[in-house]
Amino acid sequence: MVECAYCKVKSYLMADHFFRYLLPNRAPQGKELVYFPYWRFKGMLFSCLPSGIRDRFLDASQQAAAAPDFPISVGLRSQAMALKFVSPETEGWFIKPTLPFRNVMQTFLDRFNGSMRGPILHQAHIGESLSLIYAPFYADKNKIMDAVLNQPVSTEQDEPIDANRYPGGPARWKIRFIPTLCPNCGWDLVGRRDTLVLHCANCASMWQAGKQGLAKVNVAHMPASDDVEILYLPFWRIRAHVSGIELNSYADLVKTANLPRVPQPGWTRIPFHFWGPAFKVRPQSFLRLTHQVTLSQPRDTLVPRIPDGAMHPVNLPVSESAETLKLNLAGFIRPRKIVEERIDQIQAKAARYLLVYLPFEVRHHDLVQPDFKIAVNRNQLALAGNL
Repeated sequence: MVECAYCKVKSYLMADHFFRYLLPNRAPQGKELVYFPYWRFKGMLFSCLPSGIRDRFLDASQQAAAAPDFPISVGLRSQAMALKFVSPETEGWFIKPTLPFRNVMQTFLDRFNGSMRGPILHQAHIGESLSLIYAPFYADKNKIMDAVLNQPVSTEQDEPIDANRYPGGPARWKIRFIPTLCPNCGWDLVGRRDTLVLHCANCASMWQAGKQGLAKVNVAHMPASDDVEILYLPFWRIRAHVSGIELNSYADLVKTANLPRVPQPGWTRIPFHFWGPAFKVRPQSFLRLTHQVTLSQPRDTLVPRIPDGAMHPVNLPVSESAETLKLNLAGFIRPRKIVEERIDQIQAKAARYLLVYLPFEVRHHDLVQPDFKIAVNRNQLALAGNL
C-alpha cells in the first residue's frame, strides 16, 4: 500500500501473478541496457523428517532463462540494494524468462535438501514471496558488462555481442492501483504498508484486495479484559476436510494428539479447526504458534466483529496458512511413528476460514496469551517485516 505525498490518497498495489523489480545501475551514459531475469523466492521452508520438523528461512535467486554468459544469481543484491518496480517507462531490452519457476524451485530444494539427514516425509513453503528481479547489463565491444559494478561478467567473445539474440522486448508490464475506499460506505480504509487486510473504522468491516477488487473478510475476536494493555494478534481459523485420519471433532484431536485430558461426551459435537498465524514471524515461532493455538482450540464465545483495541496487521494470506495444514498435523500426531507410516495417505483441504483476533497482554519483552499459556517475543514481531 502506498500513499500520495501530495493528496494523501492511499492505493493498494496489485500485479499480474507477481511483481517485477529491477536493480539500480551505474552504466556509462549512452549505453543500451539489457535486463536479465532472475526468479527470487523468499519464504519459510519446513521439512518433516522421521526425527521431527526442520525449518529454515530462504531468500534465494536463480536464472529465469538459460544463459551461460550471465551470472547464475544476483547474490545478496536483492537484499542489500534498493529495488524499483519495472514500468513501461523503463528503457532497455528485457530478456524473456524461459524457465518456469517450478523448475527453479526444485533446484532450490535440491540444493538445501542435500544436508537433510533421513527421508523427507513432507515439505511446505510458507509465506513465500515470488518475484522477478531484472539485473542490468550492457555490451562493451565483445564483453558483457555488469551495469552495477561496470565490470565484465563474461569472457571476451569472438564477435560483438548483440542483445537481440536473446528473446525479449521492452517493458510492457503495469501495476494496478486499487483505491483504498470502503466498498460498503466509501470511507478511507486504513492499514500498514505491508498489510493484506484493510480496516474500515466507519462501518467496522475488513477488506482484502484480489483480482476482482476488494472482497470482504469475515472477522471475529475473542473479548479481553480492559484491566491491562492488549494487542490483538490475527489468526486464521480453518475448517478442513481431512482424509486418512479421523479428525472432525475436538474428541478426535484429544485422541490423535494424545492430550492428557479425560474425554467428555459433548466433545464429539465440538468441530475441530486448524489455526495458524495471519502474520509473519520467524519460522520456529511460526510453527510453535501454529501447534499451540491449534491444540488449544479457542472455544470461548467469539464476537463477530472487529475488536476495539490495537490490532497487529495481517500480512500472511489464508492461502499460505492453508499450506500448513498437513505440516500442523505432522507436528502433533502421537505417537510419531504414525507420521512416518501414514503421512503420505493423510490429506487436508481447507473448506472455509475465519479471521480471528486473539488478545495478548503487552508485557515488557513479550506478548502473552494467559488463557492458552502462549507468548510471542515483541522484538520478533518488530523485525518480521524483513521476512
